[in-house]
Amino acid sequence: MSEEIESILHREGLTLADTKKRAMAFFIDEMLLSFLLIIALYDNFAAATTIEEWINTTNQFVLEFMMMKIVYQAFFVMQYGATIGKLVMKIKVIEIRTLDNPNVLSSLNRAIFRVISEMFLYLGFLWGMMDPARQTWHDKTAKTLVIDA
Repeated sequence: MSEEIESILHREGLTLADTKKRAMAFFIDEMLLSFLLIIALYDNFAAATTIEEWINTTNQFVLEFMMMKIVYQAFFVMQYGATIGKLVMKIKVIEIRTLDNPNVLSSLNRAIFRVISEMFLYLGFLWGMMDPARQTWHDKTAKTLVIDA
Protein backbone atom coordinates (compact mmCIF):
# COMPACT_ATOMS: atom_id res chain seq x y z
CA MET A 1 0.00 0.00 0.00
CA SER A 2 1.32 3.43 -0.82
CA GLU A 3 2.51 5.58 2.05
CA GLU A 4 0.07 8.30 0.98
CA ILE A 5 -2.95 6.00 1.29
CA GLU A 6 -1.65 4.51 4.51
CA SER A 7 -1.15 7.93 6.09
CA ILE A 8 -4.60 9.13 4.97
CA LEU A 9 -6.26 6.06 6.47
CA HIS A 10 -4.32 6.44 9.72
CA ARG A 11 -4.83 10.21 9.97
CA GLU A 12 -8.59 9.98 9.33
CA GLY A 13 -9.13 6.82 11.37
CA LEU A 14 -10.50 4.94 8.36
CA THR A 15 -10.43 1.18 7.82
CA LEU A 16 -10.38 -0.54 4.44
CA ALA A 17 -13.41 -2.72 3.81
CA ASP A 18 -12.81 -6.42 4.16
CA THR A 19 -12.73 -8.47 0.95
CA LYS A 20 -15.57 -10.67 2.24
CA LYS A 21 -17.80 -7.63 2.77
CA ARG A 22 -17.02 -6.40 -0.73
CA ALA A 23 -17.76 -9.83 -2.21
CA MET A 24 -21.08 -10.01 -0.38
CA ALA A 25 -22.00 -6.48 -1.53
CA PHE A 26 -21.15 -7.53 -5.09
CA PHE A 27 -23.39 -10.60 -4.76
CA ILE A 28 -26.31 -8.53 -3.39
CA ASP A 29 -25.99 -6.00 -6.22
CA GLU A 30 -25.77 -8.69 -8.90
CA MET A 31 -28.84 -10.50 -7.55
CA LEU A 32 -30.80 -7.25 -7.35
CA LEU A 33 -29.90 -6.21 -10.90
CA SER A 34 -30.59 -9.69 -12.27
CA PHE A 35 -33.98 -9.68 -10.59
CA LEU A 36 -34.74 -6.24 -12.07
CA LEU A 37 -33.72 -7.48 -15.52
CA ILE A 38 -36.03 -10.47 -15.24
CA ILE A 39 -38.91 -8.21 -14.14
CA ALA A 40 -38.24 -5.75 -16.99
CA LEU A 41 -38.13 -8.57 -19.52
CA TYR A 42 -40.80 -10.72 -17.88
CA ASP A 43 -42.64 -11.44 -21.13
CA ASN A 44 -39.46 -12.66 -22.80
CA PHE A 45 -38.46 -14.86 -19.86
CA ALA A 46 -42.00 -16.20 -19.40
CA ALA A 47 -42.03 -17.32 -23.04
CA ALA A 48 -38.76 -19.24 -22.56
CA THR A 49 -39.46 -22.91 -21.87
CA THR A 50 -35.91 -24.28 -21.67
CA ILE A 51 -32.68 -23.21 -20.03
CA GLU A 52 -31.23 -22.63 -23.50
CA GLU A 53 -34.03 -20.16 -24.29
CA TRP A 54 -33.38 -18.36 -20.97
CA ILE A 55 -29.71 -18.06 -21.85
CA ASN A 56 -30.54 -16.81 -25.35
CA THR A 57 -32.92 -14.22 -23.89
CA THR A 58 -30.25 -13.07 -21.47
CA ASN A 59 -27.67 -12.86 -24.27
CA GLN A 60 -30.03 -10.77 -26.40
CA PHE A 61 -30.08 -8.08 -23.73
CA VAL A 62 -26.47 -8.17 -22.53
CA LEU A 63 -25.72 -4.59 -23.67
CA GLU A 64 -28.82 -3.28 -21.92
CA PHE A 65 -27.80 -5.18 -18.79
CA MET A 66 -24.29 -3.67 -18.90
CA MET A 67 -25.77 -0.18 -19.29
CA MET A 68 -28.11 -0.87 -16.37
CA LYS A 69 -25.10 -1.87 -14.25
CA ILE A 70 -23.18 1.28 -15.22
CA VAL A 71 -26.10 3.60 -14.44
CA TYR A 72 -26.85 1.79 -11.16
CA GLN A 73 -23.23 1.83 -9.97
CA ALA A 74 -22.52 5.40 -11.05
CA PHE A 75 -25.72 6.87 -9.59
CA PHE A 76 -25.58 5.17 -6.20
CA VAL A 77 -21.84 5.66 -5.69
CA MET A 78 -22.08 9.33 -6.64
CA GLN A 79 -25.23 9.98 -4.60
CA TYR A 80 -24.67 7.82 -1.51
CA GLY A 81 -21.07 6.66 -1.74
CA ALA A 82 -22.41 3.11 -1.89
CA THR A 83 -24.66 0.80 -3.85
CA ILE A 84 -27.50 -1.01 -2.09
CA GLY A 85 -25.21 -4.01 -1.53
CA LYS A 86 -22.55 -1.79 0.02
CA LEU A 87 -25.13 -0.05 2.21
CA VAL A 88 -26.32 -3.44 3.49
CA MET A 89 -22.72 -4.48 4.18
CA LYS A 90 -21.92 -1.10 5.81
CA ILE A 91 -19.09 -0.18 3.46
CA LYS A 92 -18.65 2.86 1.26
CA VAL A 93 -16.64 4.25 -1.63
CA ILE A 94 -14.59 7.41 -1.13
CA GLU A 95 -12.42 9.46 -3.42
CA ILE A 96 -8.84 9.43 -2.12
CA ARG A 97 -8.32 13.14 -2.82
CA THR A 98 -11.47 14.43 -1.08
CA LEU A 99 -12.35 11.58 1.30
CA ASP A 100 -15.95 12.13 0.17
CA ASN A 101 -18.35 10.46 -2.25
CA PRO A 102 -16.86 10.29 -5.74
CA ASN A 103 -18.00 13.03 -8.12
CA VAL A 104 -19.93 12.34 -11.33
CA LEU A 105 -16.87 11.66 -13.49
CA SER A 106 -15.16 9.43 -10.92
CA SER A 107 -18.35 7.48 -10.33
CA LEU A 108 -18.94 7.00 -14.04
CA ASN A 109 -15.29 6.04 -14.60
CA ARG A 110 -15.51 3.54 -11.75
CA ALA A 111 -18.76 2.04 -13.06
CA ILE A 112 -17.47 1.67 -16.63
CA PHE A 113 -14.18 0.07 -15.58
CA ARG A 114 -16.07 -2.22 -13.22
CA VAL A 115 -18.02 -3.64 -16.17
CA ILE A 116 -14.81 -3.86 -18.23
CA SER A 117 -13.19 -5.79 -15.38
CA GLU A 118 -16.13 -8.22 -15.39
CA MET A 119 -15.69 -8.74 -19.14
CA PHE A 120 -12.03 -9.70 -18.60
CA LEU A 121 -12.85 -12.70 -16.41
CA TYR A 122 -13.10 -10.56 -13.25
CA LEU A 123 -9.33 -10.07 -13.28
CA GLY A 124 -9.71 -6.55 -11.87
CA PHE A 125 -11.50 -7.98 -8.85
CA LEU A 126 -8.79 -10.61 -8.40
CA TRP A 127 -6.23 -7.79 -8.58
CA GLY A 128 -8.05 -6.07 -5.71
CA MET A 129 -7.77 -9.17 -3.54
CA MET A 130 -4.00 -9.12 -3.91
CA ASP A 131 -3.54 -5.35 -3.70
CA PRO A 132 -2.49 -4.07 -0.23
CA ALA A 133 -4.97 -1.18 -0.49
CA ARG A 134 -7.61 -3.62 -1.82
CA GLN A 135 -8.04 -1.43 -4.90
CA THR A 136 -9.60 -3.14 -7.89
CA TRP A 137 -8.96 -1.87 -11.41
CA HIS A 138 -12.05 0.31 -11.18
CA ASP A 139 -10.85 1.76 -7.85
CA LYS A 140 -7.42 2.49 -9.31
CA THR A 141 -8.77 4.26 -12.41
CA ALA A 142 -11.26 6.32 -10.38
CA LYS A 143 -8.77 6.92 -7.53
CA THR A 144 -11.16 5.55 -4.91
CA LEU A 145 -11.02 3.33 -1.85
CA VAL A 146 -13.72 1.17 -0.27
CA ILE A 147 -13.84 1.65 3.49
CA ASP A 148 -15.96 0.55 6.42
CA ALA A 149 -18.83 3.00 6.81
